[in-house]
Amino acid sequence: MARFEGVYVAIVTPFTDAYEVDYKRLHELCDWLITEGVHGLVPTGSLGEYATLTGEERAKLVETVVAAAKNRVPVVIGSGAPSTQQSVGWVRHAKEAGCSGVMALPPINYNPLEHEIIAHYEALSSVGLPIIAYNNPHDYKTDLTPDLLEKLAKIDNVVGVKEFSGDIRRVHDILAKTDLEVMIGVDDLSMEGPLVGATGWIAGVPNALPKEGVQLFQLAREGKVKEASALYRRLLPLFHYDAKPQLVQSIKYMMELAGFPVGPTRPPRLPLPADYCEGIKRAFEFAVNR
Repeated sequence: MARFEGVYVAIVTPFTDAYEVDYKRLHELCDWLITEGVHGLVPTGSLGEYATLTGEERAKLVETVVAAAKNRVPVVIGSGAPSTQQSVGWVRHAKEAGCSGVMALPPINYNPLEHEIIAHYEALSSVGLPIIAYNNPHDYKTDLTPDLLEKLAKIDNVVGVKEFSGDIRRVHDILAKTDLEVMIGVDDLSMEGPLVGATGWIAGVPNALPKEGVQLFQLAREGKVKEASALYRRLLPLFHYDAKPQLVQSIKYMMELAGFPVGPTRPPRLPLPADYCEGIKRAFEFAVNR
């Protein structure tokens, strides 16, 4: 049985207009997402703007999410940091805070050799939390290929992979070569992934449309292709924004359209141009009005 099954939302970090972390709104966001049926929460990922947070903010943010979850759903933290030592520190903090697992990038500030990647995950594993390796070769230098994942899967606490390459063939290869759980990491493969064996989805757009995301994933896992396809085609124009560099601003704008505003993004991410917002608005209206 999969340990991290279903739709885990990579939650945004709410900010005030003064760019301070809005912990009250964060608590409300977690509670709303759980009420809407999501299966888990993933704070301090790329979508959560982890790189803009101070250490104090990041720790308090994780603790706020755990408190808001109240053991209703698992909390899996993103461990991205400039050094292995810092990443290990965030995994230790997550364990002490009561988190259920970690979504772990490989080394991010350096193009590592294979043995360095393995050593990085071995260090994270030593803390004792289950690890979902995060493969994002578009934004980082490392590609966790199926062959490399076969080696990482031999590390005690590496139990899954967030697959963000955008190549659905990877899911087949990973399942054939390893016993890892596969969690789709890019929204615009959220139907294809479960149809070919992915048991989870670490999702972006469901920050704004959680109920629809959960429904889509469940339909696909049940093999109800006709019903899933109808919903997927409504959501797909929105999902494409999750695979663009401006995904954080885009999803925060979607949340505003959904009636759940969470404030701005921290610079260097600035507000989107008006024409870009108009495209998101059209896609959002297409998704919710059909």
